[in-house]
Amino acid sequence: FSWVDAFIVGNYNGELALAGIGSTTSIYNLFVTVITGFTSGLSVLAAQKYGRGEGKGIRSILYSCTALLGLIFLVIAGLGITFRRGLLSLMDTPENILTFAEDYLGIVLMGVPLLAVYNTFSAILRGMGNSRAPFLSVLVSSIANVVLDMIFVMGFGWGVKGAAAATVIAQAAMTLFAIFYTFLKYPELRGRKGERTEVRCTVAETALFGLPPAVQSGVSSAGNVILQQFMNGFGEQTVAAITTAYRVDTIILLPIINLGSGIATVAAQNIGAGKPERVRKILRTGLVIMSVVSVILTLIVFLFGAWLISIFGLTPSTVDIGRSFFNAIASFYIVFGLAMALRGYVEGHGDMLFSGLAGIASLVVRIIMSYVFRDSMGNMAIAYAEAVAWIFLLSEYVIRYAVKYRKR
Repeated sequence: FSWVDAFIVGNYNGELALAGIGSTTSIYNLFVTVITGFTSGLSVLAAQKYGRGEGKGIRSILYSCTALLGLIFLVIAGLGITFRRGLLSLMDTPENILTFAEDYLGIVLMGVPLLAVYNTFSAILRGMGNSRAPFLSVLVSSIANVVLDMIFVMGFGWGVKGAAAATVIAQAAMTLFAIFYTFLKYPELRGRKGERTEVRCTVAETALFGLPPAVQSGVSSAGNVILQQFMNGFGEQTVAAITTAYRVDTIILLPIINLGSGIATVAAQNIGAGKPERVRKILRTGLVIMSVVSVILTLIVFLFGAWLISIFGLTPSTVDIGRSFFNAIASFYIVFGLAMALRGYVEGHGDMLFSGLAGIASLVVRIIMSYVFRDSMGNMAIAYAEAVAWIFLLSEYVIRYAVKYRKR
């Protein structure tokens, strides 16, 4: 979504409009990452129940969390839309991109409740071993987003508002696809006549798995808001360069993040099925795959990073800033990859609280180091600070593994 919006708006409406979209990223992600954090915990819980053959428990999670998360994020999104200008002003968003940012954020936040519902269904499907359905859902929505962006932005001339509207409509398509697919493919997940869902017990159980990663994701996103304010102090050119580089970086890192989630899901299924001897083999295999993937992604960034940034319509001087960012951070992808593999192993055991605390501690290191590096490294401080934070995160998981899991 963000690639398509940024690509079309950047090339059709210019660098300031692109910077306006980029300046909303940390606020928007504050909502989205809490959802994905919570539902990543649901996926582990669903995987353990699936391994134990507890179909009724999975249905309870699906219905309770769909209703709860949908309602909660409907309210939260409404508050975000109401107070978006104040939030953007607090972040020192440059005046010449503030209107673009406000217009875009006011519309994309409407899609947050849809994402809450989609991610709940997606988490249940992944927990049951079906990662194909979430892929198809995103494929449907991505095609819709491309087509609608071209119609709204290039055809109707709606600018950032058109890009935002295309995103929300595409998210609605993604959510509906996931719902219909789930109930057609898995009739056992449909509600049973006369069956009562123990909401209180279900909520308590899902909270144990979902709240730690949700809190960690929320705190991390709040930290990113602080870092966005830090970045805004370098001016709109740096905002356009770094937010675009982060947009590329986020997509490039998805294989690492999702491999980590895959390790967590498969480990949880085997733990639920009472096969602990397979779990360590999963970790060893995951570490090897993760190392290979991380090296490949590093090479891709070194070879094509600057070109990937340039396709968004940035000026050559802005692209140079983005290239410097990539050169600073890409060498540490393997560190991040190994940390995500160990994180998946730990979370597969249900050790969600430690994982959440480790992520928060890493964020604190990242924020502190950004300010420490500011005078000596300027607008590259965030890149080097993130590299240090990844090293710290990996060390946390290595220590946790050595202390708690190695003897097992």
